[in-house]
This record gives sequence, C-alpha cells and structure tokens, in this order.
Amino acid sequence: MTDRPELHIDSATVCVVTDLGRLAGPARGLAVNGALDQFAARAANALVGNAPADPLIEATGFGVTLRPSHDVLMSVTGAPAEPAVDGRAYPAWAPLSVRAGETVRVSVSDAGLRVYVAVHGSFDVPRLMGSCAPDSMIGFGTQVTSGTALPLLRSHPPLVNRRFGATVFDFGIPRDVGRVSSVLDVIDGPDAAEFGPGLQRLYDSPYTVTPRINHVGLRVAGAVPRRSVTGEVLSRGVPIGAIEAPTGDELLILMRGRGITAGYPVLAVLTSRALDHAAQLRPGQTIRFHRTTASAATAAYLERRRLLDRVALRARTAFAALV
Repeated sequence: MTDRPELHIDSATVCVVTDLGRLAGPARGLAVNGALDQFAARAANALVGNAPADPLIEATGFGVTLRPSHDVLMSVTGAPAEPAVDGRAYPAWAPLSVRAGETVRVSVSDAGLRVYVAVHGSFDVPRLMGSCAPDSMIGFGTQVTSGTALPLLRSHPPLVNRRFGATVFDFGIPRDVGRVSSVLDVIDGPDAAEFGPGLQRLYDSPYTVTPRINHVGLRVAGAVPRRSVTGEVLSRGVPIGAIEAPTGDELLILMRGRGITAGYPVLAVLTSRALDHAAQLRPGQTIRFHRTTASAATAAYLERRRLLDRVALRARTAFAALV
C-alpha cells in the first residue's frame, strides 16, 4: 500500500480523465470538450460528495477494471451498468464503498456508450485553463490505460451496513434515470427558415447512427433536408448540439469537441437533455428528432439540475455527519 492513495488501472481501452469542460476555451479558440454526458458526470460527482466539475473517469465503448490502494467511495453512472467488486454486483447511480485492494470491474452496456466513474476527493491530474478535459487538437489530457496509477486527493472510510453489506445511504436518484432515449428533442436552428417546408423531413424521418462517432461529433444517415435558397453559408460560431446539413446523405451533430466555428447550415440544435442521450448512442441505432421549444427545453434542464442539487445536498449532509 502506498502512502498516498491511488487508483490502479488493471485494464482500460478508450478511457480518459475529464470534467465538465474548459469553459474559458472558446474565447481563446479552444473547444469546450469535457464529459459528453454532462448529467451523468454531474450525478457521479454528486453521489460521492464532490464538486460538480471535479475530475472523473469517462470510459467509452469498453469497460474499465481498477483497484484502489486505500478505502475509497466511488460511483458509477452513465450507460446502464452493474459494477462488480471482487465479483459481487452492486447498483450503479449510487455510492459504492470499495476496500483497499478490491477489484472493481465496470462494463459498458449495449444500451449505452459511456460510463463515468467518480471517486470521493477526485484525482490529482494536470489542468489547462482550469480544466483537465482532454483536447486531442493540442495533445492535452490524461489518458487512462492498463498500468496507469491515478493519484487521489484523499481516501474515504467504508459507508456500508456491517450486517447486510449494503450502502448506508440512498440519495434519491431514480433507478431508471440512466435510460437512453432514441428520440432527441431539438429546437429550430439559426438556418431553419432556409429549408422551407423541407425542414419537416427532419421530424418525419428515422435516422441511423453511423460508426463515425467521437468527441467532435457524430453522423446520422437518412433523409437530409435541403436548403430552398442558394448562396454560401459563411463560417460563424456554432453551438454545441448543432445539427448541420452537409452535402450528402448524412447529418452531422456537433458535440463538445467541435470547433467553435463552422460553415454548414444549421437546421436544428439539440437540447441539453438530448445532448446527454446523444452521448450514449451506438452505431446502428435508429433515432428520431422531435421539435420542442426553448422554454420547454429550459424547464426540462432546470428539473434535472434541481434533482442533482437535492442529491448533492443529501450527500454533503450525510458525509458531514460522519466526520
């Protein structure tokens, strides 16, 4: 056992340490990046008493196996998963006490693409402009591979009932909160009017997620609406979640690693909740787009944030009582 707590990685494939993103980046020409499923990342940190933007692990497509050098408190959120500690299964979306030296295996369900692992106290990793979010364009970030040892800022005593071996606290996250929807809510984009009646094809047609998926964006194949006007689209700032219509038979959905400017017409923009669902889409899935309003999208966002605020408050109160 080392003097300083560490999280030892026994196996990992596409895995990084990230946070909520580099909010100061766009003003300096850098992408925001950060966890693609922002709700899951926030929930993971809330469940272990961390701040919302503390570093955590994002595993994409494949699982991760890890061992702590000290007793730790962790949580697993994101794609439907069932973390196992020394072979014994435990629920996701709940605090999980792990003893020093125990092996934790976290798989990624076929019902999603990304899982998040947060540890109480978080990781001591390099930051750029206040964020540890990886940026492949400039070669920054902490990759998690087999043999990696991630330094932890502190350990945590077990939070389990000695008689039943269960976690003492339930912080009130619904068990179906990680369910991934195949219907993505969007609001009209800045160029929606340029598509005329053809814009309705976006809402009437199914689309198939292609294998072209990364932090920059994902492409979906299907009936691409065409502009009813001519003229070049000038390069300008584009929001995260923009749905662009390049030439061809695919739509491009821009994610958190997108460049801050682009020159394709933007016919719609995903809501924040739809962005979280889009982060969990796998190649071959069929999706549909549903038109909503900015006010409805804002109300849904605030409802989910209030849920996380309640979870965070209960966690802080519970952990403070143990000090």
